[in-house]
Amino acid sequence: MNSLTNIDRLSLNQITTNNWSLPEAVEGCVKAEVPWIALWRNKVEETGLAQSARLVREAGLKVSSLCRGGMFPAADAAGRAARIEDNKRAVEEAAELGAKTLVLVCGPSADKDIAEARKMVEDGIEQLVPFAESHGVTLGIEPLHPMYAAERSVIVTLAHANDIAARFKPEQVGVVVDVFHVWWDPDLYPQIARAQGRILGYHVSDWIVPTPDMLLGRGMMGDGVIELRRIREAVEQAGYDGPIEVEIFNQAIWDRPGYEVLAEMKDRYLKHV
Repeated sequence: MNSLTNIDRLSLNQITTNNWSLPEAVEGCVKAEVPWIALWRNKVEETGLAQSARLVREAGLKVSSLCRGGMFPAADAAGRAARIEDNKRAVEEAAELGAKTLVLVCGPSADKDIAEARKMVEDGIEQLVPFAESHGVTLGIEPLHPMYAAERSVIVTLAHANDIAARFKPEQVGVVVDVFHVWWDPDLYPQIARAQGRILGYHVSDWIVPTPDMLLGRGMMGDGVIELRRIREAVEQAGYDGPIEVEIFNQAIWDRPGYEVLAEMKDRYLKHV
């Protein structure tokens, strides 16, 4: 399997250095010569949208994505409408920041009717598409691991994400492949191939054994059981040659100095991704 020989495609997803503010993350990427950054809306809000966009632009960084939109299901029509309005704000933020992809974490059910929640997700995306397209932003559906179905997303397979995306043009809606969420899927490689031309992002981390925590249990690449290189090559064979985001939720990693994390991230990326 082919190894990566440089970090030209490497992107720091801000959550990996969650203790850093946006200005600190930008400075860290510049010093570590990491060319891409994936921004989170809460970090952008802390700094301010215009200031965040200016900092990233002046640093010469490229924005691989903005996280997150989605969270479409709600208990009533007013709640669902409010979610659409928040997603429109997210689209506007992505456009201002120079992020061509808005990552959709689609949201959990408001009650026990998971089928209806999935319909709300599909309806929400359909409502959002014209607005996103008018701003030059593509919606990236990120299926999450099934263990997150009750709290974060009722879209839990790449097959389902592909089904939804297929209803739209590739420049409107695509999928985001995050290895932590999809590595287990026996249908993974056929679904990656099916996503040809629609893969908008590729996220890496690792699945630690034993898993220390459901949310904050991701590991640095090479510390777990995921076939990182095989998945990366499959994604590339499906036409994706864009940035590769390192996205790690792990309190122990968050508590370490950010520059130390970036140095290890670069090393593990070249060795394992």
